[in-house]
Amino acid sequence: MNLLLRVLALATVLLGSGCASLSHAERDRAQAIAVQARSTAVDCQRADRCAQDSPLRALAGRAFSESTEAQPRHYATLLDEGEGALVARLNLLRSATRSIDLQTYIFDKDDSARLVIDELLAASRRGVKVRVLIDQLSAISDLEILGALSGAHQNFELRVYNPTFGKARLNYFDYAGSVLCCFRRFNQRMHNKLLVIDDAIGVVGGRNYQDDYYDWDREYNFRDRDVLIAGPEARAMAANFDAFWRAQRSVPAERLNDVGRTLLRQGVPALPPAQFRRPERVQRVSEEANDMDFVTRAFVDTALPVASVRYVADLPRKHRRERADAPLAGQHVTEPQLDALISGAQKEVILQTPYLVLSKPAQKLFRELRKRPQPPRVVVSSNSLAATDNPIVYALSYKYKRRNMRELGFNIFEYKPFPLDAPVDYRNLLPDPLAATGSTDGSEGTRSSLIGGSAAGSNAGGGKDDAPATVASSEGASAAAGDAQGSRPRVQPRMGSAYENGRARRRAAGSEVETRLLRTETRPSFLGSKAVNKPLPVTRKGARMGLHAKSLVVDRRIGVVGTHNFDPRSENYNTEGAVIIEDPVFAEQLAQSILRDTHPQNSWTVAPRAKPPVLSGLNYSVGKASEALPILDFWPWRYATDYEFQPGVDCPQPLPRQSPDFHHCYVPVGDFPEVNVGPKWLLVRMLTAFGAGLVPIL
Repeated sequence: MNLLLRVLALATVLLGSGCASLSHAERDRAQAIAVQARSTAVDCQRADRCAQDSPLRALAGRAFSESTEAQPRHYATLLDEGEGALVARLNLLRSATRSIDLQTYIFDKDDSARLVIDELLAASRRGVKVRVLIDQLSAISDLEILGALSGAHQNFELRVYNPTFGKARLNYFDYAGSVLCCFRRFNQRMHNKLLVIDDAIGVVGGRNYQDDYYDWDREYNFRDRDVLIAGPEARAMAANFDAFWRAQRSVPAERLNDVGRTLLRQGVPALPPAQFRRPERVQRVSEEANDMDFVTRAFVDTALPVASVRYVADLPRKHRRERADAPLAGQHVTEPQLDALISGAQKEVILQTPYLVLSKPAQKLFRELRKRPQPPRVVVSSNSLAATDNPIVYALSYKYKRRNMRELGFNIFEYKPFPLDAPVDYRNLLPDPLAATGSTDGSEGTRSSLIGGSAAGSNAGGGKDDAPATVASSEGASAAAGDAQGSRPRVQPRMGSAYENGRARRRAAGSEVETRLLRTETRPSFLGSKAVNKPLPVTRKGARMGLHAKSLVVDRRIGVVGTHNFDPRSENYNTEGAVIIEDPVFAEQLAQSILRDTHPQNSWTVAPRAKPPVLSGLNYSVGKASEALPILDFWPWRYATDYEFQPGVDCPQPLPRQSPDFHHCYVPVGDFPEVNVGPKWLLVRMLTAFGAGLVPIL
């Protein structure tokens, strides 16, 4: 019966897609067409491939010159701001002299992605060997672009990881058929994000290649984080990339059924001309990537010499486990090392994850910490329902708030959709939700030292506030006047009347934001690309943000930046990677970056509700019993809710939820603040009531 179902599902896929598999001979012919069309012309005959001088590339050279075999030397730079992370990438691509290896989960064809594609092709024409590895599920599916790239240049190679059904473009029948015929394989994704230049400098973190990750989307952007590592550990990054590149599941784009059919039908198509939605913005970042003074200030001057760096990443063999009872020895790499760091915590664990859904092993890990005589403090920064790109996953985390707080001891902060002090140039978010009369003008220009330096915490001079800027010092006054580089003024975040005025303006706005269909990294195959994956509508207009950073700090001495969401999908289905840095200065900088996101300007505090005068014990007991049910969760009154800080004379500073004065200084704002739930309320409740079985795949 099982075999029959699989055969029927496969037949459904083939009939529905209208794309029968190519024969081996046809694939060979398609590949030959692509190979023969590849240009062999090289624009540069110099040994350095006419690479652009780069302070970042020079930083890598300095790290190698200072290294010995016994004591390697590294420099690390946090990339907190989205557009700054794009500038750093462009500068690195232009500095390559030998090789570029790029690995990613999402690769779009919007402004930022097309800008990177053009830079990769330009590097290949200079003589640099370029290899691009993209996952099938959420990367380029445009057959014209894939066909053009497959035949672009002899120095440019493109492969697609795990192309289920042997093609690049999926349709509804593919998603439906995968549930029956090959569910596990379809959901085994390459979630790694890695960029390595000349085996000398690498970038690792949460960002994909899509406008949402660089603060360029006009409706929804991700608060994300990368780390740039210069030094010998880049060789380990390159080796891991090479393992994926050579894996059986990494297929040259020209050998896919639909891309190959395009090549057989029309030859190698021309790459469609770039049609940038905002060309002035593209020009600005391109110029900044060429500005050596700017690159030095933003990324080199902020680099830290770090004591110990390790790149840990899963290998393709993690995906060989096709049966539930197959052995796991040697397959999982990232997860055990992160678990070991957490279990070794003595005083504090600071965790940032967009999706707070814990597997059973993760629950056990934190329960063991909680049992200690003096358990470490656990701070968790995650998304609110209004901010998340995946309301389904949030619904499941919502179900277990009592467990996470009471049993595991989490101090949870939920990111707001309109944070007032995010590491972002708010002028990029159009329409600007934080614009106010009297604030600095919104002309395009070079950004300030916020880029790369925003990890110093909420008092370090970060994002533009939502009220007219006030200058706190003579240095601030000088900055407000603008320097010779045209830098954006630095503004000190405040908690007083400006904070309250911002909240009043948000309440007054009152209309929905229109969001396009976003591709989420946590989508299981059977949900496809339906509207359930869209962020929920919110109560006002403006470009909102959602948390996407995946980071960990242990005891302010170990910092981790990577792709692992600390959820069951990252543990069981996706391959992941992370940089582990054992250095107290770096760990403190990363901790301040995460704690900035938990500040009341940026997050709500999750805390137990104030106990009602009667029946509080009964409500708690029934709620706990309902939560424990394996599928059904019928009890609507939650143990905890979201709270907003109310600054005042009696409440000058934010308080922990355990403080006896907490309910005096914080007011409840509801379980789903700023969400225009409407009919979606039923969806959220249904998922919390019946969706527990989805946890392993979400």
